[in-house]
Amino acid sequence: MQQKGVASIEELRELAVEAGVKLVACQMTVDLFTYEKSDFIPDIHDWVGAASFLPLAQKADVNLFV
Repeated sequence: MQQKGVASIEELRELAVEAGVKLVACQMTVDLFTYEKSDFIPDIHDWVGAASFLPLAQKADVNLFV
């Protein structure tokens, strides 16, 4: 990424958080892979399932589901 002049994942995440982006983790995936919340970056805003995410997504201007 550096060779192509593109910001690193860390830089992009920091910029997103500074811009007010709310990072949301999929609770089902976390449970499925037996992760703990402590395994994740501290910038996760919420831990939700699909049913809880949909109303949030409908109110948002932009969504990126990965």
